[in-house]
Amino acid sequence: MAEVATSATSEQLLVVVDPVARRSDGESVRIAKDVLGAGAGMKLCLPDGPEEFARALARRGSRRPVVVGDDRALIRAVTLLHRRRELAGCALSVVPVGGAQSLARSLGVPTGTVAAARAVLDGVERRMDLMVDDSDGVVLGALRIPPLSPSPAGTGPQAAPDAGHAPGHPWLRTCHLLVRTLVPAGRPSRLAAAPEPGPSRLRVEVDGETLVDLNQPVEAVSVSPSAAGIASVEVRPVSVGAKASPLLAQGRTVTVSGAHFRYRADSVVSGPVRTRTWVVREGAWGLTVPSGQ
Repeated sequence: MAEVATSATSEQLLVVVDPVARRSDGESVRIAKDVLGAGAGMKLCLPDGPEEFARALARRGSRRPVVVGDDRALIRAVTLLHRRRELAGCALSVVPVGGAQSLARSLGVPTGTVAAARAVLDGVERRMDLMVDDSDGVVLGALRIPPLSPSPAGTGPQAAPDAGHAPGHPWLRTCHLLVRTLVPAGRPSRLAAAPEPGPSRLRVEVDGETLVDLNQPVEAVSVSPSAAGIASVEVRPVSVGAKASPLLAQGRTVTVSGAHFRYRADSVVSGPVRTRTWVVREGAWGLTVPSGQ
């Protein structure tokens, strides 16, 4: 792992460049380094893999961490800081570089390299909710059971973040990339392939109240952030004849159980599991965004 220190100022940054970003868009990485280095004291880390990525964050000291990479790198950084129980006292910054940037965009981060780097220097910390599951996994945005089915690239609400790069199967390409970038070489992956879309029999409970039970097959379950500390849950029952209305609820704790199922949290497909509980933690992590948002 290469490390380069720049001239110190009152602001000290630890800039961790995801190896996939370096390979896929070296020019954007160079621009991000130039803008950040011109505006603050910077220690630059170029990890070769996930273990060095984790080690760099763990050794950041008092420096503010800045991730240069795509959504997968952002998720990895938040997961690592959460599992070290260091999210509460850490404001994370990200300069999106790479193919998957929809999550960063939805969180308020500019996707242009220069604008994102300037937001790191001049922006403000926004505290955000985090969904944490009973296996210590995290969800920054939304989750869905089962994952979105493939659709024509870049069209309709079911297009995945990488739709422009894998026509017809954007979510599958994303999962394959995740396996290669998140799991060290030689170690078996815990990320499963996406399930075939279709009805499921699941019990969905929100704050202890059953929203749907196993006797009602469902097409999809989605959970997304709502008001502070609250998640919105939508269950779409299987339609028989007339279209069935979605079942809606809000709460802090969501438990899904039933036959083995897989779920997509942000851009990561996990499972199969028989039960999983997610708890919303209000203001659990901080992200630097442009001021005035």
